[in-house]
Amino acid sequence: MIDDLSDLDAAGLLARASESVRARRLAEIDDLEVLAQWAAVHFADPTEGPDGAAARRLGNVLVQVGGDGTPGVQDFCLGEIALARGTGVMASRHALADVLDLQHRLPLTWAVCRRGECEVWLARRVAKLSRHLGADRVGLVDSAISRMIVSEGAGRVLEVAEAKIIEADPALHEDTCEAERRSRFARLGRTDEHGLRMLFARLDAGDAVAVDATVSRVAEIIAPRHADATTPDELRALAFAWLARPAELFTLLLEHTTPEPEREPDLDLDLDPEEPDQSGPTRALAFPADLLDALRDVDLAPLAPRGVLHVHLHEAALHGTDGVARVEGFGPVTLGRLAELLARVDLKIQPVKDLSDRVRHTAYEHPESLRDQVHLITGGDYWPYATSTSRHVDLDHPVPYDHGDDGREPPPDQTGSHNSGPLGRRHHRWKTHAGYQSRQCGEPDQTGSHNSGPLGRRHHRWKTHAGYQSRQCGEGRYVWLTPHGLGFLVDHTGTHRIHPEKARMILEAPAGVDIYPS
Repeated sequence: MIDDLSDLDAAGLLARASESVRARRLAEIDDLEVLAQWAAVHFADPTEGPDGAAARRLGNVLVQVGGDGTPGVQDFCLGEIALARGTGVMASRHALADVLDLQHRLPLTWAVCRRGECEVWLARRVAKLSRHLGADRVGLVDSAISRMIVSEGAGRVLEVAEAKIIEADPALHEDTCEAERRSRFARLGRTDEHGLRMLFARLDAGDAVAVDATVSRVAEIIAPRHADATTPDELRALAFAWLARPAELFTLLLEHTTPEPEREPDLDLDLDPEEPDQSGPTRALAFPADLLDALRDVDLAPLAPRGVLHVHLHEAALHGTDGVARVEGFGPVTLGRLAELLARVDLKIQPVKDLSDRVRHTAYEHPESLRDQVHLITGGDYWPYATSTSRHVDLDHPVPYDHGDDGREPPPDQTGSHNSGPLGRRHHRWKTHAGYQSRQCGEPDQTGSHNSGPLGRRHHRWKTHAGYQSRQCGEGRYVWLTPHGLGFLVDHTGTHRIHPEKARMILEAPAGVDIYPS
């Protein structure tokens, strides 16, 4: 019987929402525990007689549905429990495998699940991802995930799980990667009634990104020629077709490249992509032999797509052979795979940032250097339980930027970015001695690593217009108070529910004071 909720106010509905989620999680745990107990009842090997001697059984054998270290279960018992649950046999088998893994291989994570503190589907996903690990290796995954699954979004939990699975058994991961690489393919689908056809490919991640970058570059070049292309996807499809015509593709890229002066080749290419090919059997082989010889001496580096690769690597990984790196946009990779990825590019290493530096800027806009520093400190969207770790988000001022002048006196530290401006010698003399007045507008030091946080567009809109309050209260540490008084603290360990009064205390603290309530 569903209770009548019409008498609940906003605060009551929010409390009921939290209670309902916990009740749902506990109900899912109860379902899984029934499955596990069913397996415990049917754990005896049906091929052995009462005296231990082998007995003949027609098809019913003991099977291990979970990972290494989980008990077996009689194959024939799975059908009946599936019927009782109203599911297919394979769905019940998968659920049983997950709960057995959680109970016997991931006990710390299972304990968090049984308290109703995390999403059960997420724990099951981690169990499935780590199933191939040996029982003596999976503990590393369990320890890491049990500490963060309550406070982090699903995307971040899975990212850490993938990294820890690699770290737990790098050799096994390498063997798995090599086996998967042998399953790479590129194939055509069937032509449909409209004369269109799908092309499917499974490539190394680095090759896929390079192809995508080339397609994006070609689409950018040919856009003026295809004003009738109604969507970016259509334009990219037209660009992709250029990959089938290397002669024309080379000419297109060369004509739209401005090489460095000292590297400009002394070569006159007179290839018209609109002119029918007369020199060879196909357009794809349109280069004359002497031109191919000449091209061997041409520096083609300016034609390569350029990009920035962000690699996160713990210092300890540099002193061992089993380190794991996290590459933004790729996910976790071993150091060996990272070396393979970087070996095929012209690599330029940027200086390492000191994240302890306080970067401040007077203008409203966030310069690129500040955006980069804020992302490295926060790791992504600072909305409570946000899953995004992307750099393509808005940069928000947790304390809203004040564009006006409230008449306050300049701060004691009068020299700084808040009170500095470049002037030519003549203009400086006029400003000083000819009666000109000037002042740098905008409140000083409002934009900086002390008052910046990445937010997805939707979260940014809600924070700005929907009555949410936030404040940065330390490096990478943010407090939130929702319109109906729910308090959250977001820091490097994830999202934590706090009492609304503690949230208000942090929000209302004097400027420059960061409060750490117990």
